[in-house]
Amino acid sequence: MKPARFRHYAPTTVDEAVALLARLAPDDGRVLAGGQSLVPTMAFRLARPAHLIDINGIAALDRLAVEKDRLAIGACVRHAAFHRPAAEGPLGKLLARVVRHIAHYPIRTRGTFCGSIANADPAAEWCTVAAALGAEMVARREGGTRVIPADRFFAGIMSTALTDDELLTEVRLPLLPADTRVGFYEFSRRAGDFAIAMGLTTFRVKDGKILEPRIAVGGAEPHARRIAEAEQALAGQAPGADAFAAAAERAASAVDPMQDVNNTAQYRRDLVRTVVRRALEQAAA
Repeated sequence: MKPARFRHYAPTTVDEAVALLARLAPDDGRVLAGGQSLVPTMAFRLARPAHLIDINGIAALDRLAVEKDRLAIGACVRHAAFHRPAAEGPLGKLLARVVRHIAHYPIRTRGTFCGSIANADPAAEWCTVAAALGAEMVARREGGTRVIPADRFFAGIMSTALTDDELLTEVRLPLLPADTRVGFYEFSRRAGDFAIAMGLTTFRVKDGKILEPRIAVGGAEPHARRIAEAEQALAGQAPGADAFAAAAERAASAVDPMQDVNNTAQYRRDLVRTVVRRALEQAAA
């Protein structure tokens, strides 16, 4: 199959891109960045956008930089940019660990961090990172710019708070304190397949007790999110098998898992228990 007919636009500035989006979004205009999700669906004619606004020529969006206490990730930054730590300390370590689970190397050289966030696939690793760390999404339209926190950004399966005429120009991740421990674990049938469930955790330890725990689950529900019940079970506890098992049990009980032709809801619930526990064990190692 080949894509249906469309018109291609190549803006060189963000202002030009959002102006095109304002004009073309009502006529099924779409943004093209990495294209690793959009282009295959176009090839099968599951998506037939009339207009493609290709933002790859906008140099300002190919920016990855630490600014004060945040890592700013522009809309054209590829997954492969995180093969090496993009920031010092635990955040860079976490991103370098997570990126190895994203599809396969050729896809990581083309797909983009922000594209994954905007696509909001439940199994997307970067969405779980954003949910866990409380990322900020910077959305630009002709009328101005707004910053959307992660807990208000993801709305469901491939659904976000972005309006049709908004361009996700940047995602901001908070830098983590130097003593933060991080863990990530996901399960998929084969390397590179979509994750069936994943767990991500960060926490600090002071005087032998866990502080500031964050536990997020992705792949199991319509969108990634933090699991407050599991975090409450972990806070103030000594890191170890008992605390980790209790938090994992709380996470499994708290989720409302999806089911499909290959995976029952109970199977995903059991996986959540496992991936959260293993993420915690990895962080403590």
